[in-house]
Amino acid sequence: MFLVKRHGYLDLEMEQEQNTKDDNDENERAVQHNSWWETFCLRCHQEDSSPSWQPSWWSKYFPYPVFPTYRQSAQQICIIIFFFLVWGILYAELEEAIGLQGELLSMTLLVIAAYLVGWIWLKVTTLPALIGMLLTGILFQNLKLVHMTDEYKKLNQDLRKVALVIILTRAGLGLNAGVLKKHYAAVLQLGLLPWLVECILIAVSTHYLLYLPWIWGFLLGSMIASVSPAVVVPCLFKLRDVGYGVAKGIPTIVLAAAAIDDSISVAIFAIILNAMFSTGSATFNIIKGPLSIIVGILLGSLWGAFIALLPEKGDTYVVPLRFLALFLGGLFSYFISSMIGWSGTGPLAIVSSGFVAAFFWEQQGWPINNNPVSNIFRILWIFFEPILFAFTGAQVTISALDPEVLKMGAICLLSCLALRAVATYFVSFGCGLNSKEKLFIGLTWMAKATVQAALGPAALDMVRNGQTTGIARELEESYAKALLTISVLSVVISAPLGALMIAITGPRLLAKSDSNTKQTDEPENGGSVTHI
Repeated sequence: MFLVKRHGYLDLEMEQEQNTKDDNDENERAVQHNSWWETFCLRCHQEDSSPSWQPSWWSKYFPYPVFPTYRQSAQQICIIIFFFLVWGILYAELEEAIGLQGELLSMTLLVIAAYLVGWIWLKVTTLPALIGMLLTGILFQNLKLVHMTDEYKKLNQDLRKVALVIILTRAGLGLNAGVLKKHYAAVLQLGLLPWLVECILIAVSTHYLLYLPWIWGFLLGSMIASVSPAVVVPCLFKLRDVGYGVAKGIPTIVLAAAAIDDSISVAIFAIILNAMFSTGSATFNIIKGPLSIIVGILLGSLWGAFIALLPEKGDTYVVPLRFLALFLGGLFSYFISSMIGWSGTGPLAIVSSGFVAAFFWEQQGWPINNNPVSNIFRILWIFFEPILFAFTGAQVTISALDPEVLKMGAICLLSCLALRAVATYFVSFGCGLNSKEKLFIGLTWMAKATVQAALGPAALDMVRNGQTTGIARELEESYAKALLTISVLSVVISAPLGALMIAITGPRLLAKSDSNTKQTDEPENGGSVTHI
């Protein structure tokens, strides 16, 4: 009887397995017979990462995957509505005072179009959305769909400064004191030495190929040498999620080095720009550079420690209060330091305040770069990313570009990117990395975007505002336009190139960890463990 019963169970199990196999075969055949349109939609529209609610009628009229899910659609609609609300508020307040004549509306439409094009660009190509946003700005400007008078160019400048404050604050919040302490040599080597090499290379190459004065060449080099977290971070996270490089903590070390790279780039650019357009004594301007760095780090650290004490950590409104303290403090330090002529102080104060605040918040239970305040900055960046890249692109008039600047600028950029990759390979000695990992990091450093978009028009803004370096205005404007052209060119060339290099070379050059093992951050030559 037992054997008969057992045989019955076995037959039932075999039948269930066969049915499951048949179902899977049917699903596979259904997938294989999907139309190209459904395949394209599945590429653009992903399922929600967590359970979500939707109205009962949604799937009937907007079926997935032809349309995105209700949650994703609601997010996009909210963002577009917010842009229009901001435009309506500004229109109501400023119409009589300035006389908009449709300018603010065209700027708002530009930003919305840049956001949508960037989103489609990301889904279709998997390349960073910022490239689509930048190209949208260039397209609007050259089709004469947007026009900005002097009043709105000033608004444009201020919005780019706010975007830069957000970039720097996020860089500070992303710095992990534990990683810096355990891998300080690797982080400093990778964050400073390749930056210095590329800065010098850009200055030398543009001096001899584009005939820029040395000071203008170093101004350009300090900006171009910055690596873009907007490109590097998502690409590295994709590799990290499937286990590439996590055994040695390569994603964590690279991201920490990128934050150092960005901070020093913005600070040095501000110091050089301020020295160029300053009317004070040369000796004082030379002394002011190092002092700006020291004062910026000191004041920012004090503000970050202050934020950790006030408001009280158990306050009901601790998250919005801490966000406002960090954000408004960053805006204050950046705008005031520019106003008093200490431009290098503000950027370093912003980064150090975010770093110190995040350090103390971690001790209070908030994880680094994943706390409620950093999440608010991520949301804020959703709005300011299309503003930054669309407005930067909107300053480029193709018919006014010098073909020689484009040709020689591309040669300078590509050659310096290749030399920086080689330099990174050789300066990363003693970091516990093998040859393949050094090569990967060198290729990772190719991506440029955020700092170049934020700082590219800065010199041209100052020239158009009447400030001077003491040479002929025509020459100043030609040099400033060359800086803007090369900064935009660097984004268009290096952002997709960097993203592709990370995606292609990561699986080939980095070791893959077992997904079931603990992901650690341990270098080859020993050291403590940090979770990623």
